[in-house]
Amino acid sequence: MHRFSVGAHVKLVIVGGGPAGLYLSILLKRQDPSHDIAVYERNPEGSTYGWGVTYWAGLLDKLRAGDPESADAVAEASVTWTDGVAIVRDQRTVHRGDAGFGIGRRRMLGLLADRARELGVRVEFEHDITGPDAPELADADLVVAADGVNSVLREAHADRFGPTVAHGRNHYIWLGTTKVFDSFSFAFKETEHGWIWCYAYGFSGERSTCVVECSPETWTGLGLDTRGEADSLNLLEKLFHDLLDGHELIGRDRADAAAQWLTFRTLTNRAWHHGNLVLLGDAAHTTHYSIGAGTTLALEDALALADALRDHTDLDAALTTYGKRRRAELVSAQSAARYSAQWYENLPRYMNLPPAHMFALLGQRHSPLLPHIPPQLYYRLDRAADHLQPLRRLKRWLGPHLARATHSRH
Repeated sequence: MHRFSVGAHVKLVIVGGGPAGLYLSILLKRQDPSHDIAVYERNPEGSTYGWGVTYWAGLLDKLRAGDPESADAVAEASVTWTDGVAIVRDQRTVHRGDAGFGIGRRRMLGLLADRARELGVRVEFEHDITGPDAPELADADLVVAADGVNSVLREAHADRFGPTVAHGRNHYIWLGTTKVFDSFSFAFKETEHGWIWCYAYGFSGERSTCVVECSPETWTGLGLDTRGEADSLNLLEKLFHDLLDGHELIGRDRADAAAQWLTFRTLTNRAWHHGNLVLLGDAAHTTHYSIGAGTTLALEDALALADALRDHTDLDAALTTYGKRRRAELVSAQSAARYSAQWYENLPRYMNLPPAHMFALLGQRHSPLLPHIPPQLYYRLDRAADHLQPLRRLKRWLGPHLARATHSRH
């Protein structure tokens, strides 16, 4: 039986140097500086997939409670926006919303790695852990699999964790641009092969993230399945010229390679720990990028795991508590992500609406009621519900009931 007690020599190994793994190392080292903590990341320092990540103010409050120094550093390196802007065909519409934040993924990882080292964590890059028999894990009291959706440690015990993967229908590509957006921006373009759209947001004073998405029919119709990256970016720059204001899109360094289009994989696991091995972040769960919550949920995993390890000296009790808590807390986010992905997969259903109405329903895409009501009628009901309390109550009641009925039929 592994026990965690203050002052005891405890060895912890975290496999994966993403935000969740690095932040967990910070939290655990602050809880007990005597812990021997190592983070192993297979990629070189400063090389990371993805451009910027998004989060909202509530996360900063949680991070400040966990470690004020790293929270302040992240906040200082972030940019802020308050509005949403959409270009539908060629018409621009604006939606006032809550403040959101963006930060470069590379910048965030650098700040967390520096803070971890400052506290005495060993952070080793270009150090690959290829399986559960790796010598670095041999005498660890706790091993944290923070090695992403393709976690080798999870897959080595797949019968214990019970991973399930659902593949999304649409294709997407993660790009950067030199255009700096001061609002969360969308553009929806109709082509002869169907709709293609882009989400864009700033993450620094020099760069922004652009995620382009389309149906498989549009993807093949535009030839995006066969074009190289340079040719693909050239086409996308022309399609989204009014969004980009003449700025370029940026992909990988190898412009002659195939463009890196993906389909989203939603991962869930039946169990989150086996023995002294526990899952964290994308190794445990993924939620569709269109709700902008992946990094936030991974950092919240780290906070919850640190809480459980602090509150329980028995390791199995701590890991069991952590898994139960996070699976329960993720239900609403996973539901929102599922409906959000489905909204985009059924985009043509909404594109005959006036642009302002379509953009309003874009903001309602997490609703379990929306798929079951004609879009224009839903828009009218939603506006009326703002003023009629009985209608608000009916809307809140009806959505989950329709969602359960639809789920039971499948």
